[in-house]
Amino acid sequence: MPVTDQDADPDAETGPDTLVVATRAAATRAGRDRSELVDQHGVTLESLLAVLRSERLDDRAARTVATEIAANALVAIRTATDDQRNRVLEPVVGAFARLQTDLRPLVRFGDLSVQFVEPPATGRALPGEVAHAARAIVRSAVLALVDAGESHRVRIQWDCDGRNLLVDIRDDGAGTLTEHDDVLRPIAERVTALDGRFAVSSTAGWGSELSVVLPLDPPAEPEPLDAVVALSRREREVLRLVASGARNRSIARELGISENTVKFHVSNLLRKAGAANRAELAALGR
Repeated sequence: MPVTDQDADPDAETGPDTLVVATRAAATRAGRDRSELVDQHGVTLESLLAVLRSERLDDRAARTVATEIAANALVAIRTATDDQRNRVLEPVVGAFARLQTDLRPLVRFGDLSVQFVEPPATGRALPGEVAHAARAIVRSAVLALVDAGESHRVRIQWDCDGRNLLVDIRDDGAGTLTEHDDVLRPIAERVTALDGRFAVSSTAGWGSELSVVLPLDPPAEPEPLDAVVALSRREREVLRLVASGARNRSIARELGISENTVKFHVSNLLRKAGAANRAELAALGR
């Protein structure tokens, strides 16, 4: 069937698709950074409250410890940079030690007893994003348990099977948590963002167990579309230009064909690729 001017134009999206994809990726990264800071601030505030409420410290000692916690938090905030947060690799033992440091004031002065089971020293080094996500996951879980006020003991264990970081968090609370609880949504979102797996097992009256599996390697890149689907020479040319972010008018001018012909080729490419829109097609074309 010939393509007419009245047909839907896959190029009708506002702005180049590549700009949209890049903007969304940047927003996702910024959201993760904000969430990381929120978790750190949450741990600091809970630690300060634990110190101020502690019956083991007099007023002077409480002020001294609280001041030290606040000062250390300020130093950490001022010295943190994007480069530090996204280091290429981080030893698994070092990453776990940083988690213990984050939680130490809360463990020391709060009512929550935390047992840390360290990963093997020979475990594979963690990509920076995985290390940061794992710490954020544990902090989020501990804060959720503290807020619930039902847990007295928590066991945190990290392990590494060579291809995944395995995180296990157990408590002695009411045992009513499920994967669909709103309080666990931030954890589920972090795990999903890293193509990991998240499961919750609860037993009423005995507590809950949160199990997280985070891959250490990025998912394999899909093969280029022209390597798995039979394309004509002209379709490959159109796909290359679509992947570069060119609009139909530019593609027509570049190839010396009409815009309707470009629309026809783009429609065929969408069908062959099984792509829902032009942005998906551009990603496959790259």
